[in-house]
Amino acid sequence: MTRPTRRDFLKTAAGAAAALPFLKVLPAAAASGDVLVVVSGQTINSLDLHRTGTNRPSYQVSVNCYDRLVSFGAKEAPGGGFSYDYSEIVPELAESWSVSDDGLVITFKLKPGATFWDGKKVTAEDVKWSFDRAVSVGGFPTVQMKAGGLIRPDQFAAVDEETFTVTLDKPSKLSIPDLAVPVPFIINSAVAKANATAEDPWAMEYLHKTPAGSGAYKVLRWDQGQQLVYERNDSWVGGPLPAYKRVVVREAPSPATRRALIERGDVQMSFNIPNKDAAELDANPKVDVYSTPIENCIHCLCPNFSFEPFQDANVRKALAYAIPYEAIFQTAAYGRGAPMWGPAEGYDELAWPRPSGYAEDLEKAKEFMAMSGYKDGFEVPLSISLGLADWMEPTALLCQEAFAKIGIKTTIEKIPGANWRTAALVEKRLPLHLENFGGWLNTPDYYFFWAYKKGHLFNSSNYSVPEMEQLVDDTLHIPMDDPAYAPNIKRMFQMAFEDLPRIPLWQPALNVAMTGAEGYEFWFHRQLDVRPIRPVSA
Repeated sequence: MTRPTRRDFLKTAAGAAAALPFLKVLPAAAASGDVLVVVSGQTINSLDLHRTGTNRPSYQVSVNCYDRLVSFGAKEAPGGGFSYDYSEIVPELAESWSVSDDGLVITFKLKPGATFWDGKKVTAEDVKWSFDRAVSVGGFPTVQMKAGGLIRPDQFAAVDEETFTVTLDKPSKLSIPDLAVPVPFIINSAVAKANATAEDPWAMEYLHKTPAGSGAYKVLRWDQGQQLVYERNDSWVGGPLPAYKRVVVREAPSPATRRALIERGDVQMSFNIPNKDAAELDANPKVDVYSTPIENCIHCLCPNFSFEPFQDANVRKALAYAIPYEAIFQTAAYGRGAPMWGPAEGYDELAWPRPSGYAEDLEKAKEFMAMSGYKDGFEVPLSISLGLADWMEPTALLCQEAFAKIGIKTTIEKIPGANWRTAALVEKRLPLHLENFGGWLNTPDYYFFWAYKKGHLFNSSNYSVPEMEQLVDDTLHIPMDDPAYAPNIKRMFQMAFEDLPRIPLWQPALNVAMTGAEGYEFWFHRQLDVRPIRPVSA
């Protein structure tokens, strides 16, 4: 199935549209025709995904304002609407591509009519500079590129103005899919270089606030902590021209406020709504609710191995048996998603996510505590993000109550959403915390690459075991039909549930409410892609 195409839509007065970004309150009449108004509880902290500390909500800027060489196709999604299709790679900036017989050289031909917002032609040199940047800046973008075997600038070459090549050290099943994630976006290198300095050769400070892309939308205005306003790029050649000329993404921390806005029709979309609101809005005939299971994603409790008591395997198992899984699933998830506790009955042996084999059993939990070196218990903070409080807070409260019964006294630490990524993932300093990593490339070994390897961003538990490191390295690039693939994956699962650096709770769903608009498409990165959205047909 191809990506949904644009439909005819009504136009509103240009003056009314131009006034929208400056309004503190958006009336219902404004949310129509050429303008899409979205409300979200998430805070965008940068316009540059490559920047250290850029948070997940900011990824939407890369998606909507920049192009990649390729993208994923679209398919109908469970729960309504559409979803990206991992099995289909489609052109974006690349017109075509080919792979050498040995699988080591990928050659891309760029679309000859592609231009940046300033009118400059997109060339292979821009692609090379952008890829060089992604593999050189360190942190999340560099590790993400590494997952596809993209490691060094000397792997990338601009053969001519419209021909770009990638040379791999070894063939990898992830190389081309990795080019469709938000990280390898193409930057106007002339603009970036003009604003770079000796201390900032990749123009991080400039691109933090001023994108320079060729994507479907430009950033018209960014009021940090309040709103982001997109304006359509009418010269875009990366896909069908979006229906909306302008998109206003308003930040509203209060779930009650966001719910009231969508119910009144003051906005056309409320993105990433709490499970409670999704369950209750299902009954509203004026609102469409899409709840899409997030592939390769698990909500987890993470004991940090740098905290001495959690170096004891018996303590970790005591936690796993003490957790009131069903109560958490009903209270925090409202039953939306998939349980990740109990036996893995009915699951394919290589399916991921999968249940852990643990279930609530307080007597077993007490037995493991008694066998541990901490039979008298201990105290530990249990950290949550205020930006994810809708599920983290009820989960933490239920865990706190349960852990007290086995002698583990917890104090709930609430960390502002803007600071969460640094504390939990970059500094990895939280002794016990909730997390919700979802792998972008839909294979188990990719999830383990991010969450179970030493130093990698989502290994917030500081887990480090040489056997796991070697298993991931050996498995990441080999085909899924390789004889070594299945045994390696099964061993990873066994170690993950025996060592328990991440205790699975449930696989979540991403909830979106819409009224007056359609064409929503779920993406693995869990951020808003405004490009396919259109007004409901009259």
